[in-house]
Amino acid sequence: MDAIVAGHVCLDVIPDLTALAPGEFDSDFQPGRLVKAGSVKLTAGGAVSNTGLALNLLGVRTRLIGRIGKDLFGNALHQIIADHGHGLDEALFTGTESSTSYSIVINPPGSDRRFLHHSGANDDFCAQDVSDQSLQGARLFHFGYPPLMANMYSNSGQQLLELFQRVKSFGLTTSLDMAFPGPESPAGKADWLAIFKRVLPYVDVFVPSLDEVLFMLWRKTDLPLSADLLTKVGSELMGMGAKVVLLKLGERGLYLRTASKGILKDLGLAVPDDLDAWANFEAWSPCFQVNVMGTTGAGDVTIAGFIAALLRCLSPEEALTIALAVGACSVEAADSLSGVRSWSATRQRIDAGWARHPEPDGFSRRY
Repeated sequence: MDAIVAGHVCLDVIPDLTALAPGEFDSDFQPGRLVKAGSVKLTAGGAVSNTGLALNLLGVRTRLIGRIGKDLFGNALHQIIADHGHGLDEALFTGTESSTSYSIVINPPGSDRRFLHHSGANDDFCAQDVSDQSLQGARLFHFGYPPLMANMYSNSGQQLLELFQRVKSFGLTTSLDMAFPGPESPAGKADWLAIFKRVLPYVDVFVPSLDEVLFMLWRKTDLPLSADLLTKVGSELMGMGAKVVLLKLGERGLYLRTASKGILKDLGLAVPDDLDAWANFEAWSPCFQVNVMGTTGAGDVTIAGFIAALLRCLSPEEALTIALAVGACSVEAADSLSGVRSWSATRQRIDAGWARHPEPDGFSRRY
């Protein structure tokens, strides 16, 4: 395997609400009322499936590791993931102690998506679920959504720390994605600053959203986006140990900040060939122009594009472009994966002159 993607996995239940007018869902979804919906789409969701299956579609040999329950939703997840490729579901643990995680995805026109979520078996995931044997032969390890996995953030993130320490001991490049915790939930009240300080020294590539980081570092959610803010956050995270910081900015694009050449040389088995190109790099890149049908899992899929580019030893500029292109393809469908194209088809679309939104103040530099 080139990559291992572990962590949160769930069944996404996505009702088709595209026939509604903008704002109609919010006005009509009231006690005692019925809102008509179209057919429902069942897809694999969570970081394991969104990032892992997108990597598979991009031609990266990928192993998926997660926990599901022994129930109908679990059977559906096995089938959905197996349909993407023989053996992709083989490393999913099936247990009877808890039910399969699911999300009901409410994605009305003209409004950001919202979720009803049950974490289920994800709460039981522990460091030992990623065996030493499963790490053999891989170059990169990606883990997603510890805030939605009780074992991984409890006790100051001890299980998360043990997992990343062990993966790094095998020489793999490590990558970590987050999720936004409910502010009043146990995850939202966890000391994420302390967890970051413990875990990030073992994280090579840190790929959260800006909103997640602002909440976890400073419990802020309303700071205006600016180049100065991005630089401050990037510096803070690299000061805690991350070597490459990629911040997802939603419709505003991606921000990338990298460490010095001397630090990047310890990036692991997926270290780029041209460290000079990657060292001390900072950029804020805009999205491609698309007709957005749904944003479910788009950030996870964008990460898959970035990881695929890193594994192919592309430059940081190319990695940003590919990541944004893969994410843009994703939002052209209601679910996370139906819009994703192959690696070659994605490159062809970029090379054909795919239009992008304006550059944010031309922000791209060495520091």
